Amino acid sequence: MLTILGSGLPGPTTPTRRGILKAGGAGLLGIGLQEVMKLESLANSEQGMIAKCKSVIFLFLFGGPSQLETFDMKPEAPEKIRGPYRPISSKNPELRICEHLPNMAQIADKYAVIRTMSHTFNDHSGGAHYLQTGKRWHVPIGGGFAPTPKDWPSMGSIVEFVDQQRFGLEQQLPSYMVIPNSLGRLQEDGQYPRPGEHAGWLGQRYNPLTTRIDKKSKEDNPYWRDCSDQELSYRISGLDPREGLVLDRMQARQSLLSQLNRQIIKVDRTMESDLDIFRQRAFALATSNATRNALDIRQEPDGIRDRYGRHLFGQSTLMARRLIEAGIRFVTVQYDCVDGYSWDSHRNSDDVGKHLLPTFDQACSALILDLEQRGMLEETLVIAIGEMGRTPTANAQWGRDHWSTLFPAVIAGGKVRGGNLIGKSDKDAAYPIERPVSPEDLAATIYYALGIDPEMRVMDFQNRPTAIVDGGRPVLELWS
Repeated sequence: MLTILGSGLPGPTTPTRRGILKAGGAGLLGIGLQEVMKLESLANSEQGMIAKCKSVIFLFLFGGPSQLETFDMKPEAPEKIRGPYRPISSKNPELRICEHLPNMAQIADKYAVIRTMSHTFNDHSGGAHYLQTGKRWHVPIGGGFAPTPKDWPSMGSIVEFVDQQRFGLEQQLPSYMVIPNSLGRLQEDGQYPRPGEHAGWLGQRYNPLTTRIDKKSKEDNPYWRDCSDQELSYRISGLDPREGLVLDRMQARQSLLSQLNRQIIKVDRTMESDLDIFRQRAFALATSNATRNALDIRQEPDGIRDRYGRHLFGQSTLMARRLIEAGIRFVTVQYDCVDGYSWDSHRNSDDVGKHLLPTFDQACSALILDLEQRGMLEETLVIAIGEMGRTPTANAQWGRDHWSTLFPAVIAGGKVRGGNLIGKSDKDAAYPIERPVSPEDLAATIYYALGIDPEMRVMDFQNRPTAIVDGGRPVLELWS
């Protein structure tokens, strides 16, 4: 517990956030503002917040699934609005769920649905940044796919930050990973192809580790069925050994590099690099027996792998469960555009009904049941969400365009009350009419569930203390 001694009070005193900032800012503690913010984050993470869960699996359905084809169907609406799919009965009689989600229908009493997620950033890159950070960022519409050092840090990076402050550099396992492989490629500078999933101005040492996989083309493997184990070889990006470079030689090289770094630091203590720390921890992860076992999906019984689905999203969702078991705290599974199959269904809904909904249905339902059977569901929060919804009125080919003012989120685990429905939309599934929920609210909810104060402040790229969420409030109804 953080204490202030010599305060004139009878014994050690637990400081408030305001007290820490006043004392540090006035120089009373002999520390600067940077150290004050670190102490504040420790105080917030160690006291005053009771965690609902230990970890998060964030299933990010990039492109924007339609609310009308998933969890907020409107069968009474005119045909041009309700779409080609029909609702089916579920374990939750109040939930109108799509016919292409039969497995999710059977466990509808085990998860909650927020039907009124809403924001006004009607763009993929900006929306993806917004949903994964809880912060609206003014990236160029349609052109903001390249991340920048000024991007807001992702929720996973904030979790990484809090854990590094709490445990120091002795924490070898990272707290944050993104799988399967961040659109299948990692840029040479270590940054990721799109805003929202990395640490931004918080610093590269808080970036996620990501995996790299090989994959066939759409023509070779339609709908990603029966992916081979060779294709689904999850490896730490940037640490693939060259041919013939075995583990002991990798460790020897790392030892030599460490010795060199120590000599450099002896000359100038200020030369410690966030990127060096990130690489060191990535290497520790890559050479850890526990992590290598977690990344070896072949250790899973065939029956469980079949249950999740022998496709990229299914096996990546299973990998997320394995990483959580290994001790990773926040795992994002990107269900992105795969060789032409995309949730961004402007042209038609064929891929949505034939591929995307069935693979999501299989993997998400398997994850919830698997976590429950392993006794992990209460301590793991599962979120499935896109960055936007789709227009209420479809085009002639049953495609739908961008629509960020209404879309759903599925939330399970973390002691969330199953069967809970949050918010109501209008008759056309166009706007919230009860309980709109913003990305800020969602971020505050996730932090709240993890026991992190949503009002915690960190130093931004201009060296100013900045709240990790601007005005968001946890959706406490999820637990009531």
